[in-house]
Amino acid sequence: MMLKARHLKRLDRYLGQGFARLLPTPGRTDEIDVRNVLFIRPGGLGDVLLLLPTITLLKQVYPDSQIDVLAESRNRGGLMLCPHIHGIYRYDHFPDMVNLFLKRYDVVIDTEQWYRLSAVVARLVRSNWKIGFATNERQRMLTHPVDYLMRDYEVFNFFRLLEPLGIQAPDQCPDRFLSVPSSAKESVNRLLSGYPYEKLVVIFPFASIPERRWGWANFRKVAEWCLTKDVGVVIVGGQEDREESLLIAQGLEVCNLVGELRVVETAELMDRSSAVVSGDSGPLHIAVGVGAQTVSLFGPGIEEKWAPRGDMHKVINMHLECSPCTAYGVTPPCPIGVQCMHKIEVKEVTRALGTLLPES
Repeated sequence: MMLKARHLKRLDRYLGQGFARLLPTPGRTDEIDVRNVLFIRPGGLGDVLLLLPTITLLKQVYPDSQIDVLAESRNRGGLMLCPHIHGIYRYDHFPDMVNLFLKRYDVVIDTEQWYRLSAVVARLVRSNWKIGFATNERQRMLTHPVDYLMRDYEVFNFFRLLEPLGIQAPDQCPDRFLSVPSSAKESVNRLLSGYPYEKLVVIFPFASIPERRWGWANFRKVAEWCLTKDVGVVIVGGQEDREESLLIAQGLEVCNLVGELRVVETAELMDRSSAVVSGDSGPLHIAVGVGAQTVSLFGPGIEEKWAPRGDMHKVINMHLECSPCTAYGVTPPCPIGVQCMHKIEVKEVTRALGTLLPES
């Protein structure tokens, strides 16, 4: 039986809160053997990708550890970009949950920031140590609750979950933290065969949250600008974005791969691009993870928390008084028509993009 993300949130509302208040707090022990570790990561693709540097760091410190991840089925592709993961269990697949509860771990690390259901799962999985964020009553389910900082880059919040194990977070996020399998290279070579441009800009014009969308017409103008600079444009997205992508591509010499790529192939494509243009989205973090240059558009989302850092990345944000308005993954309906996104001008994006593109 598969559960959709919205069903998981309803389960959290009606079951997660109740169990988090009623279940007894687990006993705490100072003895620890980091051999078998489970990371719990519900939520979207961006969270999954930004967790991977933490998994890599744990493996570096404890090279003999075996690391499993419990995540939603939709994010399995993102986990394939980390070679240190031994097993993947599906959070929304009942047989996987049964098998998980039959196992025993030394450490369970719940990486969810707010919802309680994952903390309840961490409480019920057999383990001596249960680490997670202490953002509400979910901390009762943990042996080692950790503070969560709303305005810190999410990579560093995830790093902080390793501190109870004596692992200190590095000062910087690695420039590249995703590993693309070689099979993806062959697929992308085939898909780009015949497209005449050497330099490529990848654009992801979509977002699962409507308030984070800049609009297809704006992205079309960016594509037109790139083509005048002899830079090819590749559009990426999911099958649900196909119709809108046709409006961007109509009459332009762009390569429209919307609905045709797996996550690993999107990563390979972004790896060989000159730059990636995206809103606040999961594919933005794919680009960051493969070391691609990016131009990202922020409005409702928290820039300090989600925006990439460093000279390779240009972040455009109007910084309106009412933004950011998103908290713990929830973006409220906007009463003023999402002006934080609509006030971003095309020339600002192309100017930022121009500083990243190699000269002819």
